[in-house]
Amino acid sequence: MNWLAHLRLAADEPLLRLGNLAGDFVTGIDLSALHPTLRLGIRQHRAIDRYTDRHPVVRRSRRRLPPELRRVGGILVDVYFDHFLACRWSELGTGSDLPSYAASVRAELETRRDQLPSRLAALPAAGLERWLASYDRLDGIADVLERMERRTGGRVRLRAGAAFLAREHAALADDFEAFWPRIMAWSGSVVRNPASRR
Repeated sequence: MNWLAHLRLAADEPLLRLGNLAGDFVTGIDLSALHPTLRLGIRQHRAIDRYTDRHPVVRRSRRRLPPELRRVGGILVDVYFDHFLACRWSELGTGSDLPSYAASVRAELETRRDQLPSRLAALPAAGLERWLASYDRLDGIADVLERMERRTGGRVRLRAGAAFLAREHAALADDFEAFWPRIMAWSGSVVRNPASRR
């Protein structure tokens, strides 16, 4: 799961939601210095990642990738599933439309920036809002993958993943449809009883 799914799977509490987002921004930092609710969100993020990475439907999606993309299959499938979540946001989202939701996440990030890990605090909030709001479009996903590749200095080749998504859209959408109810049900238990999923 990528950013949109992590945000959606979190409970409706701003610091917990931002903690779920922060999971990708805390490598090498001392988590004990963070607010306890942020730490809980980071634990949830990691538990969701473990569950997702091991799930047979997600593994099936990765096997669909051509050999040259399999090395980055985990990243690509996470982004693809965010795309399908965004495409069905009116049914699977939080009740607001995707641009409004993205704007609310931006506001939470800006309001609580001083409580966040430095790498997340440095993330341009306007950019985050644009990325989340564009996930329902193929050109939006192409832009996200290009930006992710640039952030790695070109070491991780992701751009070709956009063409693959366009080509295999129906099959990957079927995988998402099979997986989403499972991750929703499972993550509900994580939110209710986080200690059980560390």
